[in-house]
Amino acid sequence: MEEVISVFKSKTLRLHTTRSWDFMGLTLLDGEVAAMQSKYGDDVVIGIFDTGIWPESGSFQPEPMMGPIPVTWHGSCVAGDSFEPTYACNRKLVGARFYLSGFEREYGPLNVNGTGAEFRSPRDRLGHGTHTASTAAGSRCANASYLGGLAVGTARGGAPLARLAAYKVCWYKDLEGLCSEADILAAFDDAIADGVGVISVSLGSSPPLMPLFQSASDIGAFHATQLGLPVVFSAGNDGPETGVVQNVGPWGITVAAGTIDRRFPTALMLGNNVSFVGEGFVLQEMNLKLLHSGKLFNDGSCTFEEWNRRRLATGSVVLCFSSLGQISSTVAAVTILAINGSGMIYAEPTTKEIPQDDFLPTVHVNLYEATKILHYSMDPRVQIFPSKTLTGLLPAPSVAHFSSRGPSSISPNILKPDITAPGVNILAAWPPKSSPTFLPFDRRSVKWNLVSGTSMSCPHISGIVALIKSVHPNWSPAVIKSALMTTASSIDTRSDSIAAGGTLKPSDPFDIGAGHVNPLKAIDPGLVHDIETQDYVLFLCSLGYKENQIQKMVASPHRLNISCDGKHSDLDLNYPAIIISDLRSAVMVRRTVRNVGQTDAIYFVSVANPHGVHVTIWPSCLVFSKQREKITYQVRVTMLKFSQRRYDFGKIVWSDGYHHVSVPLIVQVNNEKEGAADPITHSST
Repeated sequence: MEEVISVFKSKTLRLHTTRSWDFMGLTLLDGEVAAMQSKYGDDVVIGIFDTGIWPESGSFQPEPMMGPIPVTWHGSCVAGDSFEPTYACNRKLVGARFYLSGFEREYGPLNVNGTGAEFRSPRDRLGHGTHTASTAAGSRCANASYLGGLAVGTARGGAPLARLAAYKVCWYKDLEGLCSEADILAAFDDAIADGVGVISVSLGSSPPLMPLFQSASDIGAFHATQLGLPVVFSAGNDGPETGVVQNVGPWGITVAAGTIDRRFPTALMLGNNVSFVGEGFVLQEMNLKLLHSGKLFNDGSCTFEEWNRRRLATGSVVLCFSSLGQISSTVAAVTILAINGSGMIYAEPTTKEIPQDDFLPTVHVNLYEATKILHYSMDPRVQIFPSKTLTGLLPAPSVAHFSSRGPSSISPNILKPDITAPGVNILAAWPPKSSPTFLPFDRRSVKWNLVSGTSMSCPHISGIVALIKSVHPNWSPAVIKSALMTTASSIDTRSDSIAAGGTLKPSDPFDIGAGHVNPLKAIDPGLVHDIETQDYVLFLCSLGYKENQIQKMVASPHRLNISCDGKHSDLDLNYPAIIISDLRSAVMVRRTVRNVGQTDAIYFVSVANPHGVHVTIWPSCLVFSKQREKITYQVRVTMLKFSQRRYDFGKIVWSDGYHHVSVPLIVQVNNEKEGAADPITHSST
């Protein structure tokens, strides 16, 4: 970019840390990928903003049918520590850069020696970037599995023919990846100039969120969007609390994390022959003493600070409860290791029961099962059997308990997250020199790792976006987002509502966005909502931003009217979802849809009213006589109840008999029984 965009203090952002493609309908039969994956993506470069890449992985070797590098690519493969471009880059990995000046200004010189040493190059020290790149566009690799053969199968990314460019903006420090906003903004500049087609960003910062004009990610993504480049973000891992979703700019695609229909059942049998089945990554059978944490820790919580120092756990499996001390399985496992324990049974609520590798052999069970184990007293021994891999029997998806929820804390009338994709125990490539757990004493080496987080769901959508962009090269980022959202599903494999992990309720759009992604339907959505840069300018005006602040965000301000004269509402943005977060009287909202389906099409509307409101749509029938034709419809929402601070959920569905274009409708009625607002209609324009 030719000018200074904005001057603000650089923040530090953090990373949001395969069955999944089969689960979404992109199946692999006899080693061949789905037709959609085998035909499209070759002309698209996905830019991965992350911790770098491990270029030797099979995921980053060219597919046999891959053509030459697209002529639109102008990027570079930059040399550095243990990274030689001649050998690292190829027709698959077409570019690699690294950005360090912002990080070193914040934290001092990079540690390149001894414990915790980093590579001053695009090479990945942590594994996070290798994993996300492999998920988005990794080539097919047969017989991939986690330690001991778990999750075995052919690994591949969502767009196996797409190209990859790694932009290393995050660096290893204190057992995590830290990312400077200054480096992120520099990477956006280069990625846009290099000719990427999609940008994937699995990082963010927990609330309180900065204004959009002071966020490097939002500014960079806005610039990319203006130039036709979709930017996909992770939603964050602060769930299940509400209002903590990150990366909320309306021009980005914000992705929540869901489960898939794969589990790792791990059987255990007590000394009295009573059996239980939990989940874990246990590789070898164990037959050991069973100890309850109350015999080892003052308050029963498995933390080193509470260890009573009277007894070690030598030769024992320890039963730990997450509810005692609110500890994570990682903290508990490290503590049990420190006092010489050999294994752990970790009890947590059913809604949060997700196995992970904490180095110590661990079986995750729910609180009900753990309570029965706790009250068992005869012959206190336990036999734990090796974990297995099971697919197809578990209802899925459900929203991962850690996935950050809406509403947006910047603009509550804009739905965030937008969409959900697989993000729990995703198998993808991993650097063999990085341990699978990040724990400093873990010396194991793996080429594939099972990792959970919205960081993992984000590249699933990035790969799908690359496929859509390859099929429809002229679709704008807003149209691609619309196609994803209006074709998404809120139903699981048992035809039930998708569950909201971390709670006992069905999910709503603040949990899953418009729903779980359906790649095959997103290619042919029927109708789409488009948004132009000028529309985003008016949205920024509606937030109260000043013209000088908006000018700093727009790539070419001289080509746009950035005046905020007049009245503006964020309800006017042509978003593929409608949220009225403060309904005090009847409101009229407008949306415009474009026909991208068949030439002659007639769409009829159906409405699921949110509780306590009545919705009227006009016209109730949309008649299209040609492709790309646009029609505007009006949505009038009227209160039928007295309420305060309660969201209700419904949807608007347009259908021609084949396409079903679903638009979430979310309303919060805020009125008082005494002196309720008079029924005056207020237009959003």
